[in-house]
Amino acid sequence: MVQISELYIYPVKSLGGIKLDRALITDRGFKYDRRWMLIDTNNRFISQRENAQMALLSVSIENDFLTIVNTRNKTLINIPLNPLKQELIPVTIWDDTCLAQPVGDEADEWFTAALKMVCRLVYMPDETERFTDQQYTPENSITSFSDAYPFLIIGQASLDDLNKRLGNVLPINRFRPNIVFTGGTPYQEDTMDSFTINGIAFKGVKLCARCNIITIDQSNASSSKEPTKTLASYRTKNNKILFGQNLIAIDPGTISVGDELIVSTIHDSDRFIIPETVS
Repeated sequence: MVQISELYIYPVKSLGGIKLDRALITDRGFKYDRRWMLIDTNNRFISQRENAQMALLSVSIENDFLTIVNTRNKTLINIPLNPLKQELIPVTIWDDTCLAQPVGDEADEWFTAALKMVCRLVYMPDETERFTDQQYTPENSITSFSDAYPFLIIGQASLDDLNKRLGNVLPINRFRPNIVFTGGTPYQEDTMDSFTINGIAFKGVKLCARCNIITIDQSNASSSKEPTKTLASYRTKNNKILFGQNLIAIDPGTISVGDELIVSTIHDSDRFIIPETVS
């Protein structure tokens, strides 16, 4: 049986994730997932691509607060889930510009000190709608401050196969998925067109092209050539390294670890890469 083994949210884009037992689906992804983001002095998003130290800022949600801990020196800040400031400013994420709400001066000062660069924390209010690429998704599909789509799914079998090729064990956090499943075959997520989890319909919309973040060790912010070098040897298509699939949810609802994943339809074969696996 193919079933959900892990669920994650990343409340602040490119900071540490939170592992969940169950997750609520909203109109733009899991509740709280990437609703906050750090921006630079040009109001452009910041990620681990530019500052790997972001990996060392862990996140939790308790009692209506985001708690951010700098794991290097154990300093922390509690941020209200509802921003103190009411103004809206335009922010840029990739090719999109949308309105976001500055969180507060205290948060800005804390993150600036932690990351040793001037930055501000912003929040995406419900009134802001950032549309996904309509070439791949239904009209009016929206997302949060994710790179492009609301959800990312990866099969545990795919990571296991990669780790056999590496001769090393990388944790799933290198790839920042929202949904992980067990019981499937390596790279089965590539093929999933439509499927349900706990009766909730999902659609696979685009394989995920990977950037240098997967080379950053999330425990110490160091980087290397792997796993990009190995993935490039067997997971490259159109000059992009692919690992995992982006999704949209068709229905609202809640999914939980242990739920069965039932595939309804699969994609055309020219859309995915199913390499020979390593025994």
